[in-house]
Amino acid sequence: MGKTASTAVPVHPLLAERWSPRGFDHGHEIGDDHVTALLEAARWAPSAGNSQPWRFLVTRRGEDAHGRLFAALNPGNQAWAGAASALVLVAARTAAADGTPQPWALYDTGQAVAALVTQAQAHGLAVHQIGGFDTDAVRAGFGLDQALTPVVVLAVGRADPDAQLPGHLAAREAAPRTRYPVSDLLLADPAASYRNAA
Repeated sequence: MGKTASTAVPVHPLLAERWSPRGFDHGHEIGDDHVTALLEAARWAPSAGNSQPWRFLVTRRGEDAHGRLFAALNPGNQAWAGAASALVLVAARTAAADGTPQPWALYDTGQAVAALVTQAQAHGLAVHQIGGFDTDAVRAGFGLDQALTPVVVLAVGRADPDAQLPGHLAAREAAPRTRYPVSDLLLADPAASYRNAA
């Protein structure tokens, strides 16, 4: 299912064609080379002071860890995420080994995920990022210390436009992609407004 973004000027196809499906091919298995490529893309993301705070737990369908991570998802996400080839827990190390806070850890981890998602798109894979999960269950179930903050779960696999989804999700799957126009995203500079009025 093509959902190429409508942009004011051309952007790279890996960005324009990326979207977040819920319909995944339940028969698809993700290979080790693809997993490694996704993690390598994330590994080379920029980070404050080269702190590299991102951490990943890759679980594949059929593995015990996958079942435990799937169980931590909100019911609405469980309705579709189990068909993805892998569920990846992403966490951020928000404090250094000596306890010093790493204030940019969440931002940097988001950059690593963006790199991973773009690399997945290059391999013909789809990623849907999931914020609806029980962070306490994940922390306890996978032994995360207090310096590791669960950020997101990634459903990774091959998109299937014919996947059977509950009615409301099927409607969202078929809906066009929308974004605010760039003009709505720009902050005003009060000083510039003052100069123009003077």
